[in-house]
Amino acid sequence: MQEFFQNVARYPTYMVALILGIFISVYDWLKPVFFKNKLTTTASIGFLASILAFFYFTLRAMLGLEAL
Repeated sequence: MQEFFQNVARYPTYMVALILGIFISVYDWLKPVFFKNKLTTTASIGFLASILAFFYFTLRAMLGLEAL
C-alpha cells in the first residue's frame, strides 16, 4: 500500500514538469515571431490582453460577481 501512495505523490511533480515543458515548447516556437518585429509583438500582446479581459468580464457577468 505504501508503494501506491509513493506513486500518487509523484503525480504533482509529473504535472508540473508536463506543463512547464508545454510552455517552453510554445515559447521556443513563438520566440522568432515575437522578437523579429516590434509591431507583431505589440499586436500579439494586445490581442492576448483583450482575450483575457473578455474572459474575465464574461465570467464575472455570468457568475454575478459584484465589484469589490
